[in-house]
Amino acid sequence: MSKGELTRKVLSDLISESETPYTPDSILREFRATDDKRLSVDELVGILKTISQKRPNCDEVAAEVKQVLKSKDPMYALLVFVKRYSEDCLTPRSSLKNSEMATVTTPLQTKSSIGASSVPRTSLAEGSHDSLGLPTSTPVVNRKSDSGANAAGRSQGNREEDRELGDLSLMRERLLLGASNRSLSTFRPPPTEKSLKSSSQKTLVNPPSAPPPTGVPEESRTHSLWDFNDVDGNSALDPEIAALPIESQQNELLTQLLYCFTGIRVPCIVPIPPDPSGGLSSYKTEFAIHNQVDRSLAELVRKILPLASYFVGIQRMVADLDGQGQVINALNAALTDVSHDFYLLLMQAEDELERNELTMQKLVYYMQPTLWVMEEIWTTMFGLQQGELRGAAVLTHLHGRIKRLEGDREAQKVIIGLMGKAAEPYMRMLQLWIQKGVIVDRQQEFLVEDYEEVHCNQLPEHYSDGYWEKRYTLRRDHIPSFLEKYSDKILRTGKYLNVVRQCGKRVMPTQQMHLEYDPTSEQHVSVINEAYYFAARMLLDVLLAENDLMGHLQSVKRYLLLNQGDFTMQFMDACEDELSKNVDLVLPMTLENLLGLTLRISSARDDPYKDHLHCELLPYDLVTQMSKIIKEDNKEEYWQTQDRLDLSGLECFAFSYEVKWPVSLVLNHLAISKYQMLFRQLFYCKHVERQLCKIWKENSIAKKFSPQAAELYRSAFTLRQRMMNAIQNLEYYMMIEIIEPNWHIFIEKMQAVENVDNVLQLHQDFIDSCLKNCMLSESSHLNRAIFKLCKICLKFCDFIQLETSLDPADTFSERVKRFDLEFTGILISFLQKINIMAKKNTADRFINLVHRINYNGFYTDLMDKLCMKDALG
Repeated sequence: MSKGELTRKVLSDLISESETPYTPDSILREFRATDDKRLSVDELVGILKTISQKRPNCDEVAAEVKQVLKSKDPMYALLVFVKRYSEDCLTPRSSLKNSEMATVTTPLQTKSSIGASSVPRTSLAEGSHDSLGLPTSTPVVNRKSDSGANAAGRSQGNREEDRELGDLSLMRERLLLGASNRSLSTFRPPPTEKSLKSSSQKTLVNPPSAPPPTGVPEESRTHSLWDFNDVDGNSALDPEIAALPIESQQNELLTQLLYCFTGIRVPCIVPIPPDPSGGLSSYKTEFAIHNQVDRSLAELVRKILPLASYFVGIQRMVADLDGQGQVINALNAALTDVSHDFYLLLMQAEDELERNELTMQKLVYYMQPTLWVMEEIWTTMFGLQQGELRGAAVLTHLHGRIKRLEGDREAQKVIIGLMGKAAEPYMRMLQLWIQKGVIVDRQQEFLVEDYEEVHCNQLPEHYSDGYWEKRYTLRRDHIPSFLEKYSDKILRTGKYLNVVRQCGKRVMPTQQMHLEYDPTSEQHVSVINEAYYFAARMLLDVLLAENDLMGHLQSVKRYLLLNQGDFTMQFMDACEDELSKNVDLVLPMTLENLLGLTLRISSARDDPYKDHLHCELLPYDLVTQMSKIIKEDNKEEYWQTQDRLDLSGLECFAFSYEVKWPVSLVLNHLAISKYQMLFRQLFYCKHVERQLCKIWKENSIAKKFSPQAAELYRSAFTLRQRMMNAIQNLEYYMMIEIIEPNWHIFIEKMQAVENVDNVLQLHQDFIDSCLKNCMLSESSHLNRAIFKLCKICLKFCDFIQLETSLDPADTFSERVKRFDLEFTGILISFLQKINIMAKKNTADRFINLVHRINYNGFYTDLMDKLCMKDALG
């Protein structure tokens, strides 16, 4: 006796016994009603208590059913009620015992209801009862639900707490079995001829077994669950189907089609074994229709059979892709919801079939839109499976499918729904990043990667140099196509918030954000933009207002670019003797003390950031430092100290400027090093100028000499004046024509800055422009020429100052001539190189220096001769 028949018989006997005005159908209707139409628990229990009032255990059974109704499915509660009385008077005990031996205990719970199902999907009652029907050899029984018309899987006398699994196959059975009193699983077709049996029946090799301790059978997560297995009860064969009237044949085919749609093998529609090579055949099934089926019916069946192939193929791919990341898992969950809707459609079709209102033409009409949608879902999923797409690549694939479905509204609507669900975990990560600057990405699917290696309170000396560029980077292959245009903005938003948070400030968005994928309104774009502007404004306020970035930049310019003239001269007066020593003999503490003294007696005493300035003795000269910083591939070498060369303190001296986070983000170690390069060149030229000024005193002494002796010194002092002219014009060019104009441009642009990236870019452009036009960038040969000019000037000064007595006239004059020839040769070569570079790049300002030094054309003829010489080889 089937479950439906047993339920009706028990209810009919109790109604007759109690003489109440109910019918089995009316009671079943009340227990199957949806949530909004269902009677209350007390009313349902009242009905059952009324029809069983003459039974001695009426109150005990009613109390048990009421307890079940509070947390379980009403249909299950009804089956508990029927079971209690079927055990008492309807079912022989021996029959029950044999039934128990043939069933498997599966204490499962179902997933919460989604959609307007006519059968509520709730968890099972605590307790165990004998199976009422569906054999365990079907694929769906592996994840069996004890609801409605299926209370199988409970062993008698045992009560244990249910586990909620909510698997798709479990829901498949619940929805199919709970739709009507004659569910698909109760169908038992009569036997057919042996010839039909060999072509249509496929039996399970392994006998059913109890689930593992977790309650989840191992095979339930593989796509073998969807391999069109035989169902006990379908193993019996049909009679000659051609002998049936056309209407009966149609009803038989409709019933079998409903089986086939859910992946169960039926006699008249046999799946063709797939190609063992895999590929497309692993997820697409072809069918053979029994040759005795009416031709017109067979044609209609062929039209709709692809729906079974697509649906089962989708379930196989879902099982294969399970656990491949958050995005895939979210997509699988969304496909489960689509499957629920498909089951509801099958329930409606089965309901019409029960009322003899369903024909094959109607079923084709009902299922045609679903067929198109399922085909699109199958195509989409197959693309994911074949491309082995994960994470953002899945979202890109789905986004592309949505665009290609313009015109197919229903299919596009379904893919948009899948896309929205699949994008939820990715959008949650994105929202957390742009709201708080935090990355939670255990599956490594997010577009931003954090390369943090040390904690903020353990920053190395030059940590800030690479922080902005290297700490957070984009994974280009992890960016969904619909976020590609905004990826840089997303990266900067989180970086800004990170800096703000590391400054000890709370990151509180101005308004609550909700980020989700919407291809029509693109609401996510406005959310990203709002978060970006909020983070940019917040960090700018922290840098410019709270930490006075511009004040620090003004101090750097004042000291490292020699903008504080009186301080520079007083410091050089105080430290000249100390810096003239070999670098290994210079005492840093002495320099620090002299610096502090000079700062407090000069006009710099009012500077609030003067204590950030310190003295530093670098282990290399300017040319070496420049080569280390300019070469990108040797950046690491910059931080490695080397043995000091035989250098003076003056050649190794530089100011350093120390700042704290977050100002160090802009004035980082590399930026300070570039400022030091400018300082060292300016400071060295200023020192040469001072030495040339000192020998002017010798010029005044020479006036007292005899005319013959004075004539000897005249050429020397003429050479001194030419040297002074070259050095002073070089200083003027660098400080007045390069640094000052670039500084004013930088300050003007800073007034309209919108984010920290603009600040960093403008500051870098300012420093690089100064370095380039001061001949401290790739034109290192010009810098070496300047260094040689300064060296020859210092040697000349030493020669004049150390000449204590007049040597023979020819000796002194010859030495002066040698200095003159050497200086003139270096200067002419220097000016010639500038002319050549100016012709190649007219944007550079080097040519201005030529006009300044050669203002009266004194060196023009010499340069022309040099050009002629070079041309002749």
